[in-house]
Amino acid sequence: MLDTVYRDFGTGYVPHWHADIVDPAAAYLASARHTLLVAVEAGDGTVVATAALDSRGPAHPPNPRHLADRYPSGETAQLRRVYVRPEHRRRGLARRLVDELLAFAAADGGYRSVYLHTDPAVPGAEAFWRSLGKIVHDEREDPDGGNGVLHVEIPMGR
Repeated sequence: MLDTVYRDFGTGYVPHWHADIVDPAAAYLASARHTLLVAVEAGDGTVVATAALDSRGPAHPPNPRHLADRYPSGETAQLRRVYVRPEHRRRGLARRLVDELLAFAAADGGYRSVYLHTDPAVPGAEAFWRSLGKIVHDEREDPDGGNGVLHVEIPMGR
């Protein structure tokens, strides 16, 4: 996950945004309503993809207020850290992990929506998420350009 924030996002580690990366057990394994999936290379055990889900809706700020209101914590399954190493992309791995997260959310029974935000500058990200859900807010269209983030809702029963 740290490789992705350095390589794909160019931000490097930002404690306020990436605390879950440093302590994934607390973020994704301590609560029965959260999960973290990790795909590893069969031969050497190298991590090639991750995908996580938690019950925290988008915070305002930095996200627009209407999104925080629409996707409240506790009722929203937020997909996070869906990262695939570049050399493993375009093989269906992310889609399979997302399908597993959606099944997890459905089995929980307490989620009414599935939400995520993504950086459309990451190669393939925008097309991938558009193929799975609908854009509910595109910050690139905001008068100030926002943070350039896409906010996506994925149907629960996809």
